[in-house]
Amino acid sequence: MTRTAADFGLTCGSLPAGAHNAITDVPGVRVGHCTLRDGDINTGVTAILPHGGNLFRRKVTAASHVINGFGKSVGLMQVQELGTIETPVLLTNTLSVGACATALIRDAIRQNPDIGRTTGTVNPVVGECNDGPLSDIQALAVSEEHALAALADAREGAIEQGNVGAGTGMSCFGFKGGIGSASRKIALGGGHHLGVLVLSNFGRSGDLVLPDGRRPDPRRRPEAERGSIMIVLATDVPLEHRQLERVARRAGAGIARLGSFWGSGSGDIAIAFSTANPVDHDESRDLVPLLALNEARIDLLFRAAADATQEAVLNSMLSTEAFTGRAGTHRASLADWLDDRVKR
Repeated sequence: MTRTAADFGLTCGSLPAGAHNAITDVPGVRVGHCTLRDGDINTGVTAILPHGGNLFRRKVTAASHVINGFGKSVGLMQVQELGTIETPVLLTNTLSVGACATALIRDAIRQNPDIGRTTGTVNPVVGECNDGPLSDIQALAVSEEHALAALADAREGAIEQGNVGAGTGMSCFGFKGGIGSASRKIALGGGHHLGVLVLSNFGRSGDLVLPDGRRPDPRRRPEAERGSIMIVLATDVPLEHRQLERVARRAGAGIARLGSFWGSGSGDIAIAFSTANPVDHDESRDLVPLLALNEARIDLLFRAAADATQEAVLNSMLSTEAFTGRAGTHRASLADWLDDRVKR
């Protein structure tokens, strides 16, 4: 059973969560995983689909923000230049970015045989974190087939969190990290949502600060900050590219609250998209209408992004059990640490 921050009485902000407290509270958004666990192999792929249709033909408005750029992601440059996402977003380990990008390209061509022939090429979006301490990253275990399996697994509703998909071999603040998600209801124009999914693999041992002020310590010697976090934000609030970039930037506030200082060796990247302003690849009109949020209301989105990111990271850690990976490397569970304090 997935355990979350709410189960431990940990509150991140005052905005209410959505029904699933997950990125899939944004209507149409789907999440899927492919998990690899075999001896020293503890890795996988997580897929985030903005909608269930043909994303190349019906793109979503998007932006990204690099908090600290020690990362090997694919596709961010075009997202920033054109302001759209035209494939699912895949998350995986650092050395599997290429396999996942190729899988996205093949899948897009399967759906759109004109790609690279009579229309433009396709921009795959892949994010990564280094799961090397707990998995044999040199094995290059993730294949195109695993990426396609994560895409096929994508669904709406409640999602798996913790030691699953891309999160299988990740660590966070010296504890076991992984996949986490959270959402916030947005009381604008009849009701909307902002959801966050994270791949948490960052933070020095002993630096974690819980919302109630406690500082859990897994009793490991602090190391240099060389981890990473991928943050994917989704909303059905109509936002244009510039507004989405501003919202993505506020994810950094969520991880800072937890004690992260975005070390030199950390790759901390946020990708944000809105499902409310689809972009038709085959649009023939010279001028197209665009609905956008009144800028005077954007602080509500900023708060939701910070709060949901903070909670998603906590959920990524609280959904995991203690984990022993490659060469006997061990990570304790934050949930076990909190349970132990209750028993005392």
